[in-house]
Amino acid sequence: MSTDASQIAPEPLVIARREGAITRVTLNRPRAINALNLEMFGLVGDALEAAQRDGSAAILLDGAGERGFCGGGDIKEISGGDTMRILATEYRLDLALAESPVPVVGLMDGITMGGGIGIAGHARHRVVTQRSRLAMPEARIGIVPDVGGHLLLARAPGHLGELLAVTAGEMGPGDAIALGFADRFVPSERLDALGEALAGGEDPAAACARFAEAAPRSTVLEAREWWEPIAEEALGEAHAPASEDAAGAALRVVRALEAAGERGGAEAAAAAATVRAMCPVSVAVTLAQIDRTRRLGLGLPEVLADDLRVLGRVAPRPDFAEGVRAQVIDKDRSPRWSPARIEDLDPSELVEILAP
Repeated sequence: MSTDASQIAPEPLVIARREGAITRVTLNRPRAINALNLEMFGLVGDALEAAQRDGSAAILLDGAGERGFCGGGDIKEISGGDTMRILATEYRLDLALAESPVPVVGLMDGITMGGGIGIAGHARHRVVTQRSRLAMPEARIGIVPDVGGHLLLARAPGHLGELLAVTAGEMGPGDAIALGFADRFVPSERLDALGEALAGGEDPAAACARFAEAAPRSTVLEAREWWEPIAEEALGEAHAPASEDAAGAALRVVRALEAAGERGGAEAAAAAATVRAMCPVSVAVTLAQIDRTRRLGLGLPEVLADDLRVLGRVAPRPDFAEGVRAQVIDKDRSPRWSPARIEDLDPSELVEILAP
C-alpha cells in the first residue's frame, strides 16, 4: 500500500535523545544550515531541562547535515515576526545553556554564525574542527552582533573584536581558539569517537582534551600587526570612547583604514572597502557596544540584556528589512542603507539607540 507523502510526519526541527550517560541534542534543519527559529529555541530549551532532570552527565549539542552546525537565527522570521519575543526567547536559551549545571559540549563543526555562536559559543566546552567557519556577520544585514557576541568580541586580543565585527570577518578553527570563541580543536573524523566517549561516561573536559589536536595557526591573530596601530589611532585614549561617540569612532576607523591603504597597506585598503559596504548604523553601534562591554567589564547576563535593548531599537529601522532583502530575498547584495555613508550618521539617533 502506498503512502501519501502529505501524510508523512515531518522530521522534528530538533532531535533530542539519551545516548548512554549523555543527552544529545541535534539541530535538524540541514537545508537551512540549521537556522534557528522560535520553535527550535523551545525544543532545545525543553531538552536542556529534561537533561537536567534525568541525570545526564553532559549535553552534546550538534547539527545535522554536511554544511555546518548552525548558520544563525532565521532572519526572515526575526524580521517578519514578533521580533522582541523571538529575541528574548533566544537570549534566555543562550544564558540557560551557558549556566547549565549539566555541562554542555558544543560541536561547532562547519558553518557557525550569529545565533549558532549564541547557543554554543558560551558553552562549558566549545569544540571546532578543520571545517569550522565562525562569524558574527550582522553588520552585513543592518543589525549588530547579539546573542552575547559582544562579550566574546570584547575579550578577543587587542581590538581584533572590532575588526571582526565591522568587517563581518570569518574565523577558521585556529582563529576561533586564539580569539576565545572555542576551546578545543578536534578533527571532524574524531567527533563520533568523542561522542561515544561522552556517552560512555568519560568526563567532558578529559574527553575533549583526549581527542583534541593542536589548533591550526590563526591568520586573524596575525592581523594584529597591521590592525592594532590603526585601531589605536582611531579608538585609542586620545579620543572619546566609542560608547560615548559612536559616530566619531566609526568615521575615524574607516578613515584610518583608508589612510593606511593609501600608504600601501593592502589589508587595510581591503578592510576599508568592506566596512564601507556594511550598514553605517550597524558599524557605529557595534563599536560602541564592544567598548561598553569591555569598559564596564560586563558579564553574559548584562550583555544579553544590552542586546535585547539595542536590537529592540535597531531591528525596526529600515536597514534590517533592507539587509534581509539584499542578502536573503533578492540576493542582489546591493543594500541601500539609511544613511548610505558613515559620514552622514546622525549622532543623536545613535545616542537614542545606545541609551541605557
